[in-house]
Amino acid sequence: MFKLLPIILLGLPLLAQAQYSDTSKIATTQKFNEVLTFIDKLYVDKVDAKELTEAAIVAMLEKLDPHSTYISKDDVDDANEKINGSFVGIGIRYQMFKDTLNVLATIPGGPSSKSGILPGDKILLVNGESIAGIGIKTLGVRERLMGDPGTKVKVQILRKKQKTLLDFNLTREKIPVHSVECHYMLTNKIGYVKLNTFSRQSKDEVRQAIKNLQQMGMESLVFDLQDNGGGLLSTARELGDEFLSGKKLIVYSEGKAQPRQDMNAGDRGTFETGRLVILIDENSASASEILSGAIQDWDRGVLIGRRSYGKGLVQRPINLTDGSQMRLTIARYYTPSGRFIQKPYVDKDAYKNDYKLRYESGELTSADSVKFPDSLKFKTLITKRTVYGGGGIMPDIFVPIDTSKITPSLRALLRTGYFNDFALTFVNENRDDLMVKYPTFEQFKNGFKVDDKMVKDFISYAKKEDKEIVLDDKELKMSDDNIKLRLMANITTDVWTGEMAYQILNKENPSILRAIKFIESGEYDKVNIDK
Repeated sequence: MFKLLPIILLGLPLLAQAQYSDTSKIATTQKFNEVLTFIDKLYVDKVDAKELTEAAIVAMLEKLDPHSTYISKDDVDDANEKINGSFVGIGIRYQMFKDTLNVLATIPGGPSSKSGILPGDKILLVNGESIAGIGIKTLGVRERLMGDPGTKVKVQILRKKQKTLLDFNLTREKIPVHSVECHYMLTNKIGYVKLNTFSRQSKDEVRQAIKNLQQMGMESLVFDLQDNGGGLLSTARELGDEFLSGKKLIVYSEGKAQPRQDMNAGDRGTFETGRLVILIDENSASASEILSGAIQDWDRGVLIGRRSYGKGLVQRPINLTDGSQMRLTIARYYTPSGRFIQKPYVDKDAYKNDYKLRYESGELTSADSVKFPDSLKFKTLITKRTVYGGGGIMPDIFVPIDTSKITPSLRALLRTGYFNDFALTFVNENRDDLMVKYPTFEQFKNGFKVDDKMVKDFISYAKKEDKEIVLDDKELKMSDDNIKLRLMANITTDVWTGEMAYQILNKENPSILRAIKFIESGEYDKVNIDK
């Protein structure tokens, strides 16, 4: 018989355990153990106690709110990678293609880069075990390539034009996971920084990116939080401090067991003056909303895009005794003007389908479709502009999604992953020629073109790989520019890096184009904000 423990106590600090001394809570714990005992003794089949316990924990947390979650021991390291800003491995970006691990790039300074592994290499064996042609998943690859710092791993690689496998003995190292996806100059005077998460390293990365741009002549900054789902609350405060002067309030939080806690600016930031545009969309959440809300409340800059996700709850990671983790909501956070931006979550189905509901209501294509009651109106702290709480941060300038070129045929292609596969095949077959013809990214960006023949070859490839895919010629023609753009971006990623690919995709990003126009036309200087 498996040993039964009061699950509710696992991993909680002593103070929290003491709170469970009251009679009703002890009875609840005993009841849970009773159920497990009867299941173990009487259930018709053998049961897995660990699996049942984890299912119970998940169900219990789901009763609280959408963001209190349980993370199993096996998934804790993966969940913490972005937050910690690093992982331990061999330092490659890869893609599984036709059941084979293809190296897309090596991370500069990492074990693979220092050992001479190259983009286009195919890893066939790890420590003598074949990982090709066996249907291995991403988790299986990670389990074999990642490990503790200083441990060894042997990989055997198939390289183009080499008749035998190449052996590499690698020592695993700590590999950085960058939260600044890219930074570059949009124009001679407008800089751009793309942040993908709020990790422990984000402050240093953002500061360095801004300094680099300032050296290139940046006077105005576009700070991109589109699709940024958040991260650390402390990092949101740190980044707010980069843009806000003095000791301005950036965010405050409070909950039943947590008294009000204010987080203020204080240090000298890298961009406390100058035109600032923050880009947000329906996937900008949590820490992204804290930062953009503080910028808006203090009239420091202008928000462009669409209404943000609407997550105003703070989670604390709590390590449990078996190595698993619970992320428990402990407080609500509020923007400096007092806005609570959490969207309602009483209706779980509506919460999960929020994007669909926004699309169907027309909100993603028309600002007029967004309705806020008077009770959610707030005033900014300097110029007293009207802003809104509840259900996310509403930007100052609305930019609709352009649905005209997103046809059902394009969606069908996007769902398959064939853009990635076709691009990788093309690059692997032409990598040497591409590097000779375009030795620098600028030459590649300005000289390489995805022509009609390549699009035709791509469509033929997709139809060959998936006999059941439905593609309409008229729809494909409507989406032609979009198809070329996505192929160009994927090829750029495989030849250069994902960072460079943003420079391709951003040429057609409506919010970025609106931000450039907003600054260059003089509209920014006419807005009623503190300058």
